[in-house]
Parts: sequence; structure tokens; C-alpha cells
Amino acid sequence: MQKEIVPPIAKKKPHTLVKHQQQRIDDYYWFNERENPDVIAYLKAENEYYQASTAHTKSFQEALFEEMKSRIKEDDQSVPYFYNGYYYITRFEKGKDYPIYARKKGSLEAPEEIMLDCNEMAQGHAYFHVTGISVSEDNRFISYGVDTVSRRQYTIHVKDLETHEVSPIRIENTTGGATWASDNVTLFYSRKDPVTLRPDKIFKHVLGKGCETDELIYEEKDDTFTVSVYKSKSKKYLIIESESTLTSEYQILLSATPHEKFKIFQKRVRELEYSISHFEDHFYIVTNKDDAYNFKVMKTPEGSTSIENWVDVISHKEEVLIEGIDIFKEYLVVSERFDGLNKIRIIPWKNPEQAYYLPFELETYAAYTTTNIDFDTEILRYAYQSLAIPSSLFDFNMRTQETVLLKEQEVLGGTFHKDHYKEERIWATAEDGTKIPISLVYKKDIVLDGSHPFLLYAYGSYGMTMEPYFSTTRLSLLDRGFIYAIAHVRGGEDLGRKWYEDGKLLKKKNTFTDFVACSKHVIAQKYTSPSHLYAEGGSAGGLLMGVIANTNPELYQGIIAQVPFVDVVTTMLDDSIPLTTGEYDEWGNPNEKAYYDYMLSYSPYDNVCEQGYPNMYISSGFHDSQVQYWEPTKWVAKLRCSNKNNTKIYLDTNMEAGHGGASGRFEALKEVAKEFCFLLDLEKIKS
Repeated sequence: MQKEIVPPIAKKKPHTLVKHQQQRIDDYYWFNERENPDVIAYLKAENEYYQASTAHTKSFQEALFEEMKSRIKEDDQSVPYFYNGYYYITRFEKGKDYPIYARKKGSLEAPEEIMLDCNEMAQGHAYFHVTGISVSEDNRFISYGVDTVSRRQYTIHVKDLETHEVSPIRIENTTGGATWASDNVTLFYSRKDPVTLRPDKIFKHVLGKGCETDELIYEEKDDTFTVSVYKSKSKKYLIIESESTLTSEYQILLSATPHEKFKIFQKRVRELEYSISHFEDHFYIVTNKDDAYNFKVMKTPEGSTSIENWVDVISHKEEVLIEGIDIFKEYLVVSERFDGLNKIRIIPWKNPEQAYYLPFELETYAAYTTTNIDFDTEILRYAYQSLAIPSSLFDFNMRTQETVLLKEQEVLGGTFHKDHYKEERIWATAEDGTKIPISLVYKKDIVLDGSHPFLLYAYGSYGMTMEPYFSTTRLSLLDRGFIYAIAHVRGGEDLGRKWYEDGKLLKKKNTFTDFVACSKHVIAQKYTSPSHLYAEGGSAGGLLMGVIANTNPELYQGIIAQVPFVDVVTTMLDDSIPLTTGEYDEWGNPNEKAYYDYMLSYSPYDNVCEQGYPNMYISSGFHDSQVQYWEPTKWVAKLRCSNKNNTKIYLDTNMEAGHGGASGRFEALKEVAKEFCFLLDLEKIKS
């Protein structure tokens, strides 16, 4: 007889939390003791339970991994882009997990110079990630950040591309990004608070000197703001950005004079958001000034940058969200969003009345400008994809309006044909009557009779728009009869800025009720049924998963919650935890009773109750800097004691990774294979 696999039961150690004269008892507060051997033992026990319970799917997981890997071109490379005399290329070699960053001088026929081979650099590390690659204007030096823990605390290195020597200098605890001044020896970078991991300081480093001599240029004292530094596309200015959820402030300095002081562009004003781009003798500004909640474009002389000098270039429209601009010598390119879809508008500087849009015809797609570094060109580079169309990169001639396809993402294996799938955009009706868009994809031969497995994904926070993107891994579900959908719930910016405003702070519950409305709609329209409906979300989307598990468990056969933010009140009251103070404009400050009460009313951990819960696969990373590992751990422990259904609740903690999961191009596929096997096993699909 097979031995019963018993889930671990965590010890209860009641801990009293008091706020606003209210008491909460947290039985699992002790899980935040990272060094406690009992914590490590429990996490290992949960992993062992998950492994034992899913042992029968192990070979299927491996087969899925190989299947998904087989669709990906291993010896792939990016479309080269030209910058400052060099073509830059990122490529992958067969059998290797990490990118190689290379360049060619003047011509694509020139010999390749390998700047960084991340496969060599990653040797000996369980986790490895490079970010913030920046080349000096004389093309000699490259700076880059390395993280070998997955806590997003990067160490900046500098390499001489002529001698191939890496400087012994290590600049630790940074965001990874750095910006070169025009003198090619001065480097500006942002450093993080070692406890909260908030980027709060800008330093200046001079090559040839030790880090101990690095000069503090700016310190952001407001703990709701983060800081970064970059260079304008024109290369003329170094720019420091201070940003919170609702407010921004910039400082500028001529790149040719890096030892002078930065000057405030426009001092911060609560709820004034703006971003800046330099062109000729003006700065162009995308801003919400004058209640332009969907943003507008303004400009100001570079010598007079304060707000009283700003004048309109593109006025605000209630129905059109301006997401960004790209400036060229002869054209202004505006990225817009209308009715939930991307639009790219081309405006000639000399004849603005001749403006036009790039033509896109599908009812659901994603289109966006990409690497457009040069000013003096009539070529715009943009990307396009949909749920059924692989990502494609185009060069568009803004003068002749001719389009050239540079590259379409290859799907290997010979079985994928985009015309075998159907895409739709449908609309659900929320509790308050608001229409919520849903993007769907499925095989064309499916009959909508309610019998098909259906995976509904959403995020719904921070104004993040969830584009209907193409995925080669998703084909492993679609080809087995799944319908896949994205619910564009409020809290994202999918239908403009108000869509975001109506899903945050004291309106946050709209995010959750929108998702439930979408779930009920696809059931009512016979796309699926509760016995075949699955929900998925990660991080803040994991919060959404936690809420719907409490409020509407009867709608779902299973839920996937990746690194879920579920202990909302306790986390937001702890300002030592990374990200907390900067999040007050998103969730509210629970030190104020109104926000405390509202958060407490939906916080998934606080609202776990004795009822039947769906099957759940919950993933976590021990080194996660965004959502601490103890949040999903506490949640699972509490769910185990409350669940009245005979369902499986799994906690799978990667002890070597953080918020983004495993590093490496293919290692991440193993995590996807686990999630897919969780779904397929519940559907009794064995191969």
C-alpha cells in the first residue's frame, strides 16, 4: 500500500500586533526569522511535500521542459543596432544559458568584439544576472552590474574593451546601472539603502581612483522616492531622476562638465508627474500638468526649465493616454493608448498637420517603439506581436511610409502555424457597470461548450499594462486544449490613467471584483466552467490571487500564485522592508486608520477563513527582495489549517533565487513546466 503523503503543519507561535487600538494575532510571525533553523527546516519540508506529491508528474515535467526548449532557437541573436560608430548585438550559443554581448565597428562585416560573455562569467554561480550595460562615449570602457544572489543588489564592474582587463574596483550595493560623463572617466551611479534596498543616493566615481573616494552627489531624504541617473539621448545632459508613485523631479548637468553641480529642472510638486527629453535647444516634457491625467506633451527652453516656461505641444485628450515620445531630427513619434490598444503617431516637425498613425488591424495586439538611439534618421524601429503572432521587429521609413520586417521570432519544431489559433477581445461587466476587456487565444477547432480548461491571468497594479504578448511556452497549453486569457482589470493602465486610479488606494477592491466578473463572464459564455477554470498572477497579481481564493473559491479549480504579496497590512506597517515606504501612494499608508481598515478588509493572509479552497500552487524565492519569502510561507501555513476541501496546496520555494525566479535562459522553463504540470495534472492530461 502506498504511504500517504502528509503535508507539513507549521508550529503556531502567537504574536500580538497592535495598531489603531486594534489587536491582530499572527500565529506565524516567526517565519520572518531568516536565520532560524526551524524556518529553513519548514521551507525544506514544504519543498519535500511538493516534490513527493508531484513525483508522478516528474517525467511529464521533464518532457514539457524539453518540448518548450525545442521551440526556442538556441543559437539566436538580436537585430543589430548602430550607435556611436558600432553595431551592437546580443546573441546566444547553442547549449548555453546566458547571453553574449558583442559589437562590430562600422560595419556588420567587421570582426566581432565580445564585450561580455555571461556564460563564462556565470560559472560557479547558482544564480547570475547582468544589467545596466553602458559604454563610454570614446567606446573604450564598459560598465555593468552583476547580481549573483537574486536580491537585486548589483555590483558595478568596469572593463577596458581595448585591453580586455576588468578593473579590480567593485562598486557594491547598487542598482547596476551607471552613466558615463563625456570625459570618459567619470561615472555616475545610484546606491541602495542596505536594509530597505531603496535607491537613495547618487555617487560619482572617477576611473583610477578607489571607491572610498567616490563623491556623494545627491541623497534622496524622502523615503517615498527612489533615485536614478542617466544621460539624455542627445548626450548633452546627465539627468538625475527622483520618482515616487505620484510625483517626479529631475536635476540636469552638462555631460561635458561632470564636476559642476546639478541644477533642479522643476522642483517637485505633490502629484505633478513629468519626464524630460532634450532636443536641440529645448526640453520636451510628458506631463500631467493642468489636470492632464492622460498626459500631454509640452516644451521649454533648455535655459529656462521651470514650470512657468512650459508650453503645450500636444494637448491632453480624455480618451487618449500618452505613454511616451521618441524624438528625431525631422519627426516626433508619440506612443499612445486608445480603447486599450497601442497606437504610434508620426508627426513631422515641419508639417504637423500631416501627422499619421502606423496601421494595425487586429482587435488585440501589442506594438511599441524599441531601440531608437539616433536623432538624424528617418527610420523608426518598432515591435509588434499578439497572443498568436510571434514578436516581430520592423524598420519603418517615416518619410516614405515603407515597412521592412527585420526579424520575426522563430518558433522551431514545425508544428506552429499562427492561423491555427483564434484571438478575441471580449468585454465583461463589472459590479459597478464598467466594461472590462479580456484578451483570449485558443485553437480554432475548439467548440465553446464549457468543457475546456481555461487559464485566466491578471496583474492589476502600479499602472502596469498587461499587453497581449506572444509566448512559445504557452503553446504547450493551447495545443492541449486550453484557452488562455488576460483580464485587463483596473489597477493597470490598460484603458488610460483613470483605469489605474480606479484600482488603487481606497478603490483597490475594483481590481479583485473586476477579475471575478471576468471569471463569471467566461463561464457564462461557455468558454469554460468552474471545474475547468484556473487563475494565475504573480507578485501584486499574487495578491489578487489571494483575494479571489478567499472571496470566490467556488469559481476556480486551481490557482497559481507566483511570489504573492499576501500579508498586506503587516508588510505595509514595516518600513524596514524593501519597497514599503515607496508603496504608500499605491496601497495607502496603514499608519492612517482609513487605509489600515481598508487593507485589513482584503489582505489575503488576514482574511483566510475556514472554507473550501481551490487547488493552489504557490511559488516563492528565499532571496526575494520584492516580496519577502515569509509572506507566501505564512499564507500556506494558515491555509492548511483552514482548508475544508480535499485539495492540494503546494508551496515551492527556490532557496537560491529571488523575485524573478531562476536565472538562465532555460532554467526558467523548468519553473514554467512545474506550473503547467500542476494545471495539466488537475485536468488529467498525462502527455
